[in-house]
Amino acid sequence: MFESAELGHKIDKETFKAEEPKLRTALLDAQEQLRENGSFPVIILISGVDGSGKGETINTLYEWMDPRYMSTRTFSAPTPEERARPSMWRFWRALPKKGRIGIAAGSWYSWPLAERIAGELSRSDFDQRMDELNRFEEMLVNEGALVLKFWIHLSKDAQRERLKSIEANPLTRWRVTKESWDRLKTYDKLQEVAGHLLRTTNTPWAPWIIVEGTDDRYRSLTVGKTILDALQKRLADQREQTSPVAPRFAPRFDSLDVLSALDMTQSLVKKDYETELATWQGRLAQLMRHPEFKKRALILAFEGSDAAGKGGAIRRVMSAMDARQYQIIPIAAPTEEERAQPYLWRFWRHMPRLGRATIFDRTWYGRVLVERVEGFCSQADWLRAYSEINDFEHDLWRAGGIVVKFWLQITDDEQLRRFEERAQVEHKRYKITEEDWRNREKAEVYHTAVCDMIDRTSTGTAPWTIVESNDKYFARIKILRTICERLEKELKIDLTKEPRLIITREAKAGAAKDSTVREAQEPMVKEARESKEAPESTATEAPMAKGDHAKPSKAQLAKDLRAEKARLAKEAKTDKASEKGGPNK
Repeated sequence: MFESAELGHKIDKETFKAEEPKLRTALLDAQEQLRENGSFPVIILISGVDGSGKGETINTLYEWMDPRYMSTRTFSAPTPEERARPSMWRFWRALPKKGRIGIAAGSWYSWPLAERIAGELSRSDFDQRMDELNRFEEMLVNEGALVLKFWIHLSKDAQRERLKSIEANPLTRWRVTKESWDRLKTYDKLQEVAGHLLRTTNTPWAPWIIVEGTDDRYRSLTVGKTILDALQKRLADQREQTSPVAPRFAPRFDSLDVLSALDMTQSLVKKDYETELATWQGRLAQLMRHPEFKKRALILAFEGSDAAGKGGAIRRVMSAMDARQYQIIPIAAPTEEERAQPYLWRFWRHMPRLGRATIFDRTWYGRVLVERVEGFCSQADWLRAYSEINDFEHDLWRAGGIVVKFWLQITDDEQLRRFEERAQVEHKRYKITEEDWRNREKAEVYHTAVCDMIDRTSTGTAPWTIVESNDKYFARIKILRTICERLEKELKIDLTKEPRLIITREAKAGAAKDSTVREAQEPMVKEARESKEAPESTATEAPMAKGDHAKPSKAQLAKDLRAEKARLAKEAKTDKASEKGGPNK
């Protein structure tokens, strides 16, 4: 794949001086149109071998374009903070918003590439990772992003000469490190792995552009013109965004589905509910504090019919957790900032680190529910969302996340009763809106959307739990029990088999000694209490008593207590010594 990048491409000074001003002007014009258009972001990946001029290329782009509407992120080995989250979390947070240009020096390819070269990643795992990155880039393109990927190449000899040249210059010597020369030794391995990477990730929606890096002028003009051509072509394309869509849904010949098959009569009496609530909340509290949980993260996703009791269920769950350990994220209509990013961006930013939990009140499933039903997105958008969401949840699970999803279902009659109750109760009126009443008219459409959602996104790593919620007591207990059982399964623990506290002989002896001391103290404490509670006349006469008839003072009582403690401790020590000595000593 690198043959055309080893031909010795060069551009003379005169040609460069003639072409540069025209290119700069055209790039600035295109960038201004992009900013005004504001309908898509540009994501530029600059990768390649050491010393190939990646940094100089980025600096040149900043000189030629308006840096106020550009951003650059460098991605190397993940930090401890980043390691505690899903691997793609740091890249999602760095995505540019619509109308802006984001440059990645290094990218989501850098770390898998380094691990594969070091032998820390098998070929099959590497291929699986590349497949996941292909789907990620496809999602970005389907969301409207223009993705440009550059690989700046040098031959082995050219890289060696380049490093020597940089190291010989006092102004650039700092850029060449011991690691740079070490990586030169693994050049052949890099070419093998990089060639495989470029071949497997060279997709129609995000192809690689391989640029020879020997000549600075050639490299800069090639990258600049490629960006300009792609940007102008995309700005001129006024067609609606289209993308591969999911296959059609299977036709339904009867009324049986995952919702209509539910037994909505299930309930719990209050006494049983209170017992079960205490049991499962205590169990959840133990699981959240278990040492194994520090290696995982918990993501709870709550969806359901209006007035199905999501808020009440969430409160019962959070009551069992340490407030420092979780956060609750309520999801409403996206803000302007969120609209300027790919759809899943606003959810990625709230993913918990290991040992923590995030509770979502409404979730990323809004795209295949309310946005689908209300027409807030195109059919292509919500059809491809199923596979994108499955990839998203699989990424979370692979990084240690435990995704537990609930759909709370109630009947139409029960929903109407709750709506009317909310309208009458002062402190519940805020929960009911005109939109809630209007959504009842679309109950059938929402029913179909929910069934499609469950059918297409209930996976082995993130299954749906449908909760019969006509009875709130039953629903809350089912949710708590499901969370606990899922945690025990993922953490591979069983609290019923956890080792209990073992009381040693020494502990038993200590407890017996404490009991003896308490028994000896009781009469004296009782006497002191009686002395304190005696009537004033007795207290007045006490100082006049003589000899043995005088009552002891508080100081004397305290002294006697200390003496008794010392005596008992000495006896216990003597008994213990005699036990160790045995009958013959």
